Amino acid sequence: MRKNSIKNTRINAEVQKELSNIIRGEIKDPRIHPMTSVMAVEVAPDLKTCKAFISVLGREESKQSTIKGLKSAEGYIRRQLAKNLNLRNTPEIRFILDESIEYGVNMSKLIDDVIEHDHSKETGDQTEEKTEETVDEE
Repeated sequence: MRKNSIKNTRINAEVQKELSNIIRGEIKDPRIHPMTSVMAVEVAPDLKTCKAFISVLGREESKQSTIKGLKSAEGYIRRQLAKNLNLRNTPEIRFILDESIEYGVNMSKLIDDVIEHDHSKETGDQTEEKTEETVDEE
């Protein structure tokens, strides 16, 4: 089976949906931040392993505690996945902290700052040109 086959894509989507439902609704660990989302899931073609990319909105301490909480609840999560999904093998889950959203927000903010700086610089140049024109006219 190819890695990007239609079957593998469907399995990834189903595991992601079930994993997010389990994390959001069934786990009662206080270490897991309420603003936790499953960004992507990559299930190996042999269904033995799975990488779950987790995004946490919050400070660095809450991100680390959420990952620790998810790792400690891995057995429960895997049992629930086995119960909810009809797969030949239930994959062993590895939780990976995904900071792509935070990176994207920071890059967007930097771009906005540069645009604002350029705009203010243009405005400043135009006012300088106008004052030079009025001085020349006099």
